[in-house]
Amino acid sequence: MEDSQYNNQNYRHKEPLGFGKTMLASAVGVIIAGAILSFIGFIIMIAMMVSMLNSVKSTDSVIVKNDTFLKLNLSGNIREAAASEIETVFAEVTPLSVEEILTALNSAKGDERIKGLYVKVESSDISWGIAEELRQAIDDFQSSGKPVLFYGESYSQPEYYLASVCDNVCLHPAGIVDFRGIGAQPMFYKDLFDKLGVHVDLIRPASCDYKTAGETYTMNHMSAANREQIRVYIRSIWDHVSNNIAQSRHLSLDAVNHAADNLTACMAEGAKQEGLVDRLCFENDVKELMDNEYNRKNTLSVAKYAKNCHQEGTDQIAIIYAEGNVMSGKGQGYGTGVYGDAIASALDKAAKNDKVKAIVLRVNSPGGAATASEVMTDAVIRAKKKKPVIISMSDLAASAGYEMSCMATKIVAQPTTITGSIGVFGTFPEVGTLLSKKLGITFDTVQTNANSTGMSLVRPLSPAARALMQKNVDDFYVTFTSRVAEGRHLDKSFVDSIARGRVWTGRDALQLGLVDTLGGLPLAIAIAADEAGLTNYRTVRYPAQKDIMSQLSQILNGNDDAEEHISLFGLLIGKRHLPQKSNDIESRIRRDLETLSKEPSVQARLPYYLICE
Repeated sequence: MEDSQYNNQNYRHKEPLGFGKTMLASAVGVIIAGAILSFIGFIIMIAMMVSMLNSVKSTDSVIVKNDTFLKLNLSGNIREAAASEIETVFAEVTPLSVEEILTALNSAKGDERIKGLYVKVESSDISWGIAEELRQAIDDFQSSGKPVLFYGESYSQPEYYLASVCDNVCLHPAGIVDFRGIGAQPMFYKDLFDKLGVHVDLIRPASCDYKTAGETYTMNHMSAANREQIRVYIRSIWDHVSNNIAQSRHLSLDAVNHAADNLTACMAEGAKQEGLVDRLCFENDVKELMDNEYNRKNTLSVAKYAKNCHQEGTDQIAIIYAEGNVMSGKGQGYGTGVYGDAIASALDKAAKNDKVKAIVLRVNSPGGAATASEVMTDAVIRAKKKKPVIISMSDLAASAGYEMSCMATKIVAQPTTITGSIGVFGTFPEVGTLLSKKLGITFDTVQTNANSTGMSLVRPLSPAARALMQKNVDDFYVTFTSRVAEGRHLDKSFVDSIARGRVWTGRDALQLGLVDTLGGLPLAIAIAADEAGLTNYRTVRYPAQKDIMSQLSQILNGNDDAEEHISLFGLLIGKRHLPQKSNDIESRIRRDLETLSKEPSVQARLPYYLICE
């Protein structure tokens, strides 16, 4: 009897769980298993990352052998500053930088182990400003008597301009030289917006006819002012480029322009006959030329060689890179733009560091948020009170990019730099018609005050709200022109006459007093040394990059360090907000619409995207 009772009780304990309890248990099990697997995956990921980082660290040292040719592969985007070590781990292809190329070529010209330079171009996104910078560096390198050989299956115009400075320009026998002069084609959205029921209100000072960025959304053609300034600046760039090509290739200027006008140098045979290239050959022929004529025994990439270039000197010149659109805040990851607070912090810390005797601010920006522009300009003013601040302008230093520059000790620009654009504008999109008539979405309103919904996106600006925005842009324009007049020691009325949002090339800006001299980053560094009275010095990136393990720790810990913003997501997707890079129609449309929807309403930005073909 007892045994039977025991069995019945035992049987009851083994009854299956109800459906709800079973599901709950299963869910808990899945959650626990998922957590365990996620933890294991996280540990594996960390192990892989550490392994990759150790691999990177172990291959840092490079032995440079005698009779070595440096190899420079120009492909994709060429950025201003060298990528951090953590970026090189995640990037499929680490983008080359102007910083690395200049460092390598400056060191290699006096290095007896380096026999020459081989440059291969492969569909790079090189711009006129970067081409000018690298052209000067390559010309300086070959002045040491070392050969420079260029090879490409095709050359864009900036690529060819870079190649034209040397005496060994080689082209694939079926290759193309895109040599046809410069044209600009701004894009307009008004007709599209009219069809969609979108209205964009453009607000700018009355005198800023040349500040035409908002016209992208409010017109379907170039205004007279826009057409005038584009015509002037592309002519200025082409005059400089064509004259240099003629001089380097020992051609008449008429011959250069005849080839561009008639497309006679585009095909390989024509390029050879017109004197634009020296050889039609395959890359293997170029390699044999280096081996047989120049006794090449070894080849080393410019990027690897640059890592072995060390400078002597106790005093420091800090180089701060400001590349991309100007935005407020600290930043959201490497290479995402020019963040006002981050640049101001770098300037402040360089100014306070007694080892730093001068600062070079390298600017490559079309402008952006007016508030961020003011933050950086104020930081330049503070830094200049303690030590020289020299501006080095790259492709672009326009609008907010120029405001942050105008109060510096000296400004150095390339002849092809796009600068000026001293002005401000505001845009305000209204999408009420699109939502109501196209999508059937309507709105009603309740408000406590007369202008509670005066800046609503679903109806036009109220008169009071528009008047407020107008005053905002008018006041900022006065501030901007006053800063230029003070920083450049110019009369306010003269500044207003050359401002008004108008764009100038560096060559024209020199004549107007907006910049001090023409040249690249090496010249800016030399001027900084001279201003600080330095003879024995070295340049340092500022802020200094942390070591690779510290960067990894920052990613994992989510440390919000104003000096160095690292975003794991940004690294994985290679996020960039660099100006004027992609010329395809889809990219241009996406960029323009993102600008309208995401940028602050009041901007000091270049009045259009520079699509020069």
